[in-house]
Amino acid sequence: MESKYPYIAIANVRGGPIRPQIRGVIFIRDVPGGALVYANIQGLPPYQPARGDLDPIGPFGFHIHEFGNCNIGESDAPFKDAGGHWNPTNQPHGNHAGDFPVLFSNDGRTTMEFFTNKFKVRDVIGKSIIIHENPDDYRTQPSGNAGRRLACGVIKPYYNYLPFY
Repeated sequence: MESKYPYIAIANVRGGPIRPQIRGVIFIRDVPGGALVYANIQGLPPYQPARGDLDPIGPFGFHIHEFGNCNIGESDAPFKDAGGHWNPTNQPHGNHAGDFPVLFSNDGRTTMEFFTNKFKVRDVIGKSIIIHENPDDYRTQPSGNAGRRLACGVIKPYYNYLPFY
């Protein structure tokens, strides 16, 4: 019997008004014990180290957020309708199910794959993925001080695939 949930989800990520050049795709695939997350993103801004009271730009915070809503809203503070970090088990920041490793870029591009045991694909369908301007510090509560939201994509079922296993 086939599950009503796919084994793979996809989020097409698009930049907002702060960084409209961002484009990318994120695949999430069920594997034994959790999920693999694969990200391929381009158009990220160049790295700038912290100076004085200014935060660095990059590496980039990368999270699942509560709601699958990528409405831009305010142009200087976009994607607020995505809500906060997805945290179904009410953990302190740094251990949210939606906390991902930061994205490092090379000439505006990044490709990364990692394993998480915090969820399966069915758990994240309908949520959003946000790329932030600053690195996540993994300790500031509740969201890691990751800065402005640069890009957003809604996680959707992906049925157009051949099984991997």
